[in-house]
Amino acid sequence: MAKEKFTDEDDALLSELGVEVEAKKEGARSAREERIIAGFEDIERFYESNNRLPQHGEDKEIFERLYAVRLDKIRSSEECLSVLTGLDKHDLLRGASASTQDAVKELDDDELLNELGVSDVGSSDITKLTHVRTRAEIKAAEEIAQRSPCPDFENYRQLFKQIQQDLDNGVRITRQIRKDAGFLKSDIKEGEFFILSGQTAYVAKVGELIKAPNGQTDARLRVIYSNGTESDLLLRSLQRALYKDDTSRRVSEPTAGPLFSDEEEDSDISSGTIYVLRSKSDHPLIQQHRDVIHKIGVTSGDVKKRLVNAKLDPTFLMADVEVVATYELSNINRTKLENLLHRFFEPAKLNIEIKDRFGNPIVPREWFLVPLFVIDDVIERVKNGTVVNCTYDVDKQKIKGFAV
Repeated sequence: MAKEKFTDEDDALLSELGVEVEAKKEGARSAREERIIAGFEDIERFYESNNRLPQHGEDKEIFERLYAVRLDKIRSSEECLSVLTGLDKHDLLRGASASTQDAVKELDDDELLNELGVSDVGSSDITKLTHVRTRAEIKAAEEIAQRSPCPDFENYRQLFKQIQQDLDNGVRITRQIRKDAGFLKSDIKEGEFFILSGQTAYVAKVGELIKAPNGQTDARLRVIYSNGTESDLLLRSLQRALYKDDTSRRVSEPTAGPLFSDEEEDSDISSGTIYVLRSKSDHPLIQQHRDVIHKIGVTSGDVKKRLVNAKLDPTFLMADVEVVATYELSNINRTKLENLLHRFFEPAKLNIEIKDRFGNPIVPREWFLVPLFVIDDVIERVKNGTVVNCTYDVDKQKIKGFAV
């Protein structure tokens, strides 16, 4: 079998995609086998980071789309499956549907790459790409070309997850970046978050100011991206990239997308009540853990009136309830707050099925296995804004904080 040769351009691109290229050692696997393994390890890292397989779709980032196509190709290749025998620690190679396999077989490599928006010059191997460009990233190609794998990304992974959770909950918001609105280099500061070409970008460090050839000040940045890469571009380069990307946005601080505000929105109410309930149900699971099973809700009305027909309502487990705590709040966005609390305690969500009065099975929501003192603590953190820097450890029944 002829020895496989790779150009410097191939190696540079593989490095950009996070695939490490190493010289073949005597007695080791062939270069082709090593590249198959390296490509599959990218997919494993994506799975470990996102707890799901990569998916197809134009709304997905370039790396995810690439990994999705690559996984389809690997699953449909006897050679790849043979090379990866014993290396699939997450069973990612199993479960490919017949329709997926057929779709892969119907398209050759060039067609698959064209579907992805990737040009593959002179090669039928999905791992040997010599040109990568997507619709979302064309406008920032020069900045993306400077990215490299982030060696300490584990230190930032939880931070990116929390930012996404804050955006989902409305604790943070994003604002469109427009040049005519006066977005300056000085607006890019250490600790800021931006959305660039579909990726969340974190300005981890701003270096010392330097004098640019045009006489203006500039600085070298360390920018970490949510896909596990980083770049050391200049302030003006990041500013230019944000200008060029019509979809770029700035992520607000937690206080800029608040649950509590001096300015009323359509969904604001003048006052509200967070209520915590305990069930009086005789269900065995409820009886066994009654002291730590609580329903958490928010209402603009009278709590007692809300509970009048509790024993007829599956929401309340078809049983009477007692109010164990209430918290009065003003100028609160009820929907945002309720979503935040439920997402925060999602790991402790009660999984129980009951029958309604017609015998239909119901899985109630908003019930959690959480001690009351933990709920008290979370409410205080909601009030002072520090809840955005915390997660709930369901095993230890305690709140964990992390530095921003």
